[in-house]
Amino acid sequence: MSSKLNLLLGGLVGSTTMSGILLVSPWALADTSTVSTATVIIPTSCSMTANVDSEHTASLINGIYSGGNDYYPNGIGKTTLTAFCNDASGFAIYAVGFSGDEYGATNMIGTNTGTTIPTGTATSGANSQWAMKLTKVTDTSVAYNPANMTITNGYDDYSAVPNDYDKVATFSSATDQTLGAKLTTTYAAYISNTQPADTYTGKVKYTLVHPATSEPNKPQTTPVNKIGYFPNAEGSVEDTMGDQSIGSSATSAVLWASNFKRPGYGFAGWSDAFDYVVGEGSESNPNAHIYGPNQTIEFTAGQYSTKGLSLYAVWVPSAGSLQNWSGCSSLTQGAVTALTDQRDNNTYAVAKLADGKCWMIENLRLDNTNSDNATGALAQGYGTSATYGNFIGLANPETANFAATGGTSATDPTEPNSIYYAGTLVAPATVDISQTNYASYRMPRYRNDNTNATVANMTGTSQNIYSYGNYYSWPAAKANTDYLNTLANSNATNTSICPKGWKLPRGGNKSGQADNDFWSLVVTGLNNSTNPANYDSSTQPYYTGTEEAGPVDKKLRTFPNNFVYSGYVNVSSVVYRGSYGYYWSATASSLFNAYYFSFYGAYVYPGTNDINKYVGRAVRCLVGS
Repeated sequence: MSSKLNLLLGGLVGSTTMSGILLVSPWALADTSTVSTATVIIPTSCSMTANVDSEHTASLINGIYSGGNDYYPNGIGKTTLTAFCNDASGFAIYAVGFSGDEYGATNMIGTNTGTTIPTGTATSGANSQWAMKLTKVTDTSVAYNPANMTITNGYDDYSAVPNDYDKVATFSSATDQTLGAKLTTTYAAYISNTQPADTYTGKVKYTLVHPATSEPNKPQTTPVNKIGYFPNAEGSVEDTMGDQSIGSSATSAVLWASNFKRPGYGFAGWSDAFDYVVGEGSESNPNAHIYGPNQTIEFTAGQYSTKGLSLYAVWVPSAGSLQNWSGCSSLTQGAVTALTDQRDNNTYAVAKLADGKCWMIENLRLDNTNSDNATGALAQGYGTSATYGNFIGLANPETANFAATGGTSATDPTEPNSIYYAGTLVAPATVDISQTNYASYRMPRYRNDNTNATVANMTGTSQNIYSYGNYYSWPAAKANTDYLNTLANSNATNTSICPKGWKLPRGGNKSGQADNDFWSLVVTGLNNSTNPANYDSSTQPYYTGTEEAGPVDKKLRTFPNNFVYSGYVNVSSVVYRGSYGYYWSATASSLFNAYYFSFYGAYVYPGTNDINKYVGRAVRCLVGS
């Protein structure tokens, strides 16, 4: 009786970075010299595909070696891997055993008997073995230099499948994304006389990483009854997170918002698979899930009492600039990309949501470049009225450099990072709002950072900082010159703290403000045009009660919506962070109040509630029109 041997190829994962070139014009020959700068962003484009040339299936008689003989001159099956990458630092291909979809599993497993075939060199002997081999391909139809491709010593002949990621090939330089590197992967097996008849399957996962010095992500272990959060890009991710405890009898948990930051990448959420790729879930891992950063997940009681839950950050490489982005129409609903704000180089994940509009799915983080707000490239803004000391947010937020212009007097400050209060020029970090005529309306733009002494509850080492973004007063969010010029249901100015081409979502009473972007997303998009049960267009309609508001609240926190319980800043303290979400709209409700979007388990206000404009809230931007 013969046994049948199946070999399966695993999914492929690529990682990307962003690179760019800077073109600077000559100095103009004039009394007032000007430097004109043009920036071209060329994102790194890397991919790897597999084409199965012959099926990795063979019926073998006991005692037969299936690698490179008359019966199987190419081993068992052949697949061609083709890699494209324009990273000048090259790329590498790694391999690991992945039998039974388990990382590091190198045995072939019998379908019926459960017996195994271990990996090895697959030569003759007393025990069955299977092996892998890689070979460079010279293909004149693909422009590349085979001399740049190196097969790792040992893998150029049949060798054991690695039980941890092992570099099997390196491409030293890849400066043209049309250049391809080709190699074939084949397998061999020796079947001993004592091997039971069965169908045996094994799997190898190949992963491309770049630059060539990078290493692929790996699965991590989390203690029992805990949720562990992992950056999933070692060496290029800033900040840390601890483990979240879950009771042994718990059946749900609200995930922690992320405190990880990766330059050049947007954060799209958490996955329970280390190899999950946005938009390629079925290819990278068919059993993977992706969750919003603050999503409620459900599980059975005691499910994590023997093994904790490991969650991995899902990163999306920047595809270009946020400013005047025109790619929304090309995205399908639910599709995700990432774009970089040229004002401070923060990168944000962006998605087309259920309302058909493209939103940032991360909170805005625009801030000054240093901790005390006294200096830096981004202006804190300044006031112009000795009577009210109005705070205007960022001066001219649509430009790349927020330098102030004008004279040297207190009423015309030259310091771009100053705040003007009641005729006195003061440093933002030491503003004494009690000296102003109406202290509660003199609040500056709030920052969300662990060293800001003006926000007491933000000190310490607590998690969940990064995903909450910065907090802004309403005048700061609008970046308008006078908060008194926006009356009830008015969008009198189109300015905002959002990047050029983006805007603050509009809010307002449903009958008084037809263009309520939050209403469009929540009611029309996520809730299928089902109005709140207490809907009355003459009031401020909202969802109430856990049975009505609860499902809507949960949808808001799922991928790709990714709204988080950011809380808000009231004078000098952060409140309700981790339990309530609050976001400014662009619409004023009265002289001193503005509409905002809020949600938690028992209430969801789709941009229909209002509060004093001085309160610090989070900001989400969407593509303007």
